[in-house]
Amino acid sequence: MARQNNQPASFLRLGVNIDHVATIRNARGGLHPDPVRAAHLAAKAGADGITAHLREDRRHISDHDIARLSREIDQPLNLEMAATPEMLEIALRHKPHAACFVPEKREERTTEGGLDAAGGHNHLAAYVGKLADAGIRVSLFIEPDRRQLDAAVSLGAPVVELHTGTYCDAHNAGDLDLRAAELARIVDAAAYAEAAGLECHAGHGLSFDSVADVAAIDSLVELNIGHFLIGEAIFSGLESAVRQMRVLMDRARGVASQTARTG
Repeated sequence: MARQNNQPASFLRLGVNIDHVATIRNARGGLHPDPVRAAHLAAKAGADGITAHLREDRRHISDHDIARLSREIDQPLNLEMAATPEMLEIALRHKPHAACFVPEKREERTTEGGLDAAGGHNHLAAYVGKLADAGIRVSLFIEPDRRQLDAAVSLGAPVVELHTGTYCDAHNAGDLDLRAAELARIVDAAAYAEAAGLECHAGHGLSFDSVADVAAIDSLVELNIGHFLIGEAIFSGLESAVRQMRVLMDRARGVASQTARTG
């Protein structure tokens, strides 16, 4: 997802995760609400990319959703996936712009923590190589930890996404000491990633209230945000929620609002 010519060096991309539009749809079955429609609305409101996680249990995004997203959206598609033969075959068939390896446990409500890229290095190596050979940009969703970043470099993954969930939990709980410590970890990891030649993204749990300090980290190139935006859309509409997030991110970077630039 290369920076566009009219984007300043400090511009921070916004990837919108549409998984939980599908969660609502699947609660009753049928076709409504449509995640692909949500992707179009998010793009209209200022999203620079669309993220969708095709889980092994298909609890939200479906194979049909991925096929439609691959055909019907103009924004780059970031496919979140487990490192399994089934998911590799799906990624190679649809060839999204990017594929992000995430940890996955059936009993969890959502992705809990980052991938152990260091401990799973040998398992991940073949998957990273096959996706890269197919021209798919590989990303690893990891903890803000130098050991995990070193593993990403060793694996040849050009992109990492830092897990911000612990920071956001501390922020929401009002735990100022843990919040400060976790933010410092993210700042350090992002700078370490940049120095190592990795493109660094971040995400998980970010909201209007917690996004500013993370968005202000110059070494970050992209934030991926989903659950909060879909929840906020119930009250204000998806376009409004995405535009507000875009404004907060731009304000944290000190750049003109993308919403204003694109109309």
